[in-house]
Amino acid sequence: MIERSFDAPVDLVWKMWTDPEHFKAWYGPDGATIHVAKMDVRVGGSRLVCMEMQFPSGPMQMWFAGEYREVVENARLVYTEFMSDEHGNVSPHAETGMPEGHPTTTEVRVDLQNVGGGTKMVMTHAGIPSDSPGAAGWTMAFDKLALHLEAQSL
Repeated sequence: MIERSFDAPVDLVWKMWTDPEHFKAWYGPDGATIHVAKMDVRVGGSRLVCMEMQFPSGPMQMWFAGEYREVVENARLVYTEFMSDEHGNVSPHAETGMPEGHPTTTEVRVDLQNVGGGTKMVMTHAGIPSDSPGAAGWTMAFDKLALHLEAQSL
């Protein structure tokens, strides 16, 4: 679980999670670029995201797909996530580099709360250990989110 507070209204933080153009601007660890963000934000709707990272050996693309499970505007967003191909089909662990035993599908839960005109956000990514690269990636992403929110209010 990661808790962050932002000096931005709840509806703007909600847009950061649900509007593809805003999502592309902050998602992923430092150095990541989001080339694709398709989001059908409704219960049962699908999502497909392509993140690209630059490495000395060249660029590497990672695709993530999932389904929205709960959508409560400006309050809660819950979706599943799994590594996929560009069509949203599940990728086997051997192809993704994930260790055996790592869950194929994880769940992301985002709870937003208005606190004095700002937003308290609690994000839980079930299935991702707190000491994993994925957890570190979320921390970097939320630093980028704070900067993107600041830029929106200028």
